[in-house]
Amino acid sequence: MKQRARISGIAYLIIFISGFYANFYAVENLIDLNNINETIQNLNENTSQLSYGIIGFIVMLIFDLLLVWSLYKLFKWVSRNISITASILRFINVLFFCAALLNLFEVYNIISNKKLNSQSIETQQTIMSLLKKFNEIWTLGLMIFGIHLAFLCYLIFKSNNVPKPIGILLFIGAIGYFIDGFANIFISNYLDYKDIFTIIVIIPAIFGEFSFTLWLLIKGFK
Repeated sequence: MKQRARISGIAYLIIFISGFYANFYAVENLIDLNNINETIQNLNENTSQLSYGIIGFIVMLIFDLLLVWSLYKLFKWVSRNISITASILRFINVLFFCAALLNLFEVYNIISNKKLNSQSIETQQTIMSLLKKFNEIWTLGLMIFGIHLAFLCYLIFKSNNVPKPIGILLFIGAIGYFIDGFANIFISNYLDYKDIFTIIVIIPAIFGEFSFTLWLLIKGFK
């Protein structure tokens, strides 16, 4: 159990570092889905930054797959069926993000072959369409990830080992992923309120998942 906690904690920590770097530093700064000209210029001038973001996402996916296994092993004694369900949901989220990342790969292939300012309007619109698909597929995956967190909360409460406040924070984070996902899908001007919805997701995710990460590391190395 100590070894599984250590593996899970390290994997979670690497996911935090690689995911935050890839999304909030490398990729999100380049993309504005409401402004095609600014996005095309950013991509044209920062092709290497986009590639670093893609590498960061790949690292995140690798360690997310590791968590699919390690979290199952960590909680299967609580409830084998619920633990399997939680791991399957996390694996489905990984598959969704792989599908989303293919769109980002395609964008990189386009901009690395030709300078965007010399490309046609049709090509630029294709790039924006790929970026929107990346965002939409990732959003669907995060909603599934929210369901995974809900099952993980159940395991935490049943285990009597993990502090209950961590489970509560994770459950709030699960609700946040749902709120953000539904808003992204059904609110036409979602991008105008994106920062608000991001806060709804990020704050409980940081406190919940990072607290869980620290607990795993402490238990794993203590």
